[in-house]
Amino acid sequence: MRSLAITLWVAVAIAVAVAVPVKETEAEVSREKRSPFGWHSEPEGVWEKKLIWREDWKKTWKKEAKVEWKIEHVKEKIPAWKTEKVQQWREEQVPAWKIQKKPIIKEIQVPITKEIKVPDWKKVYKPIWREIQVPVTKTIEVPEWKQNYVPEWVKEGVPGEKYLGKDHHGWEYTSHDLWRKKLVWRPVWKKVHKTVQKQEWVNKKTLEWKEEWQQIWRKEHKTEWVTQKKEEWVEEKVQVWKTIKKVQLVPVKKQVWLEKTKEVKVPVTHYVDVPVFKKVWTPVWRKVWVPHEHHDHHEHHGWD
Repeated sequence: MRSLAITLWVAVAIAVAVAVPVKETEAEVSREKRSPFGWHSEPEGVWEKKLIWREDWKKTWKKEAKVEWKIEHVKEKIPAWKTEKVQQWREEQVPAWKIQKKPIIKEIQVPITKEIKVPDWKKVYKPIWREIQVPVTKTIEVPEWKQNYVPEWVKEGVPGEKYLGKDHHGWEYTSHDLWRKKLVWRPVWKKVHKTVQKQEWVNKKTLEWKEEWQQIWRKEHKTEWVTQKKEEWVEEKVQVWKTIKKVQLVPVKKQVWLEKTKEVKVPVTHYVDVPVFKKVWTPVWRKVWVPHEHHDHHEHHGWD
């Protein structure tokens, strides 16, 4: 809406700028001369320009579709029947000789392979257990004496005189042959146990493999001949009937299509320019007389 309002204001401004003033007519001039104010005095007022909109018709052109009929020649196909001779195959039975194979049974000797077992010696290893002496390391505890030092308070004398202070009369106090405590470290032997490694020999079973010879049975293949029945095929002539195909011409009706030209009307559309009158409003400036407004002046004497 805001853009539409701005567009309308711009159109009005352009119309005002290009507006054509209308020339004053003689009727307006004569009306001014016959004005009743001429009997007394000139009326007070001013001539002002006023914008009016004048109705006008504008000629425009628009496109209209016009349909015309055009004659064209169209080819169409119509059915027709035509007699033709075509080849057909006909089956006939004729005698013929055929070689046929006939099965017969015949005995033959064929080799076969048979598995037999024969004795054989094989070297094997048998496990046996034997005891051996192996060294092992054992952890044991042995007693041991360890010297430690323990603290001990002892009493010892302090030689000489020692000043102790004064009393409120001014007498000095001293002491002789004082004793004091002294911390000394006395050695003490304590029994402890120490961990040592000791080697011993223990019995241990070990697995050994002993070589032995063992009798086994080995498989061998042996060829033997056996009687077997075999089927063989022998040729023999047999009379049979054979079907053959023979060509024969037979008349057949066949449908064909013939081309024929036909006139048809086809619509063709083309566009033409048609005049159209459109009502428009043209801005025009006119000159109008605008009289001044008169106001009555009353004198005020200080009372109402």
